[in-house]
Amino acid sequence: MSEYTDAHRPLYEVKANLFKGLAHPVRVRVLEVLAGGDDVSVADLLADTGLEASHLSQHLSVLRRHNLVVAERRASQVFYRLAYPKVADLLSISRALLVEILQTTQQQLASTVRMAQFSDDDRPR
Repeated sequence: MSEYTDAHRPLYEVKANLFKGLAHPVRVRVLEVLAGGDDVSVADLLADTGLEASHLSQHLSVLRRHNLVVAERRASQVFYRLAYPKVADLLSISRALLVEILQTTQQQLASTVRMAQFSDDDRPR
């Protein structure tokens, strides 16, 4: 049986797999920390996330498997960085999109509240 690698998959499947790598708040937080541009030690990531080492290790493994981060051992410490600078761009764009979505939702909610107040004022008493 031949191996079914990303090279043989439709682009939309490969993209979906990329988003699977992002599909957890801890992994997004780790990527945001790494988006600062500096290499970050596992010790610093543990302090930032408050996770147990085994849980952080699992999330870092997912991020490595999806080619979002790379690791480098230096003496007894392991440091992580983004595999590609565009990962930081993706985080920034997703943040901007989320702000836009929330603003639209807030405007719709405010409009709904105004309409409800207007309807209440028109009711006979």
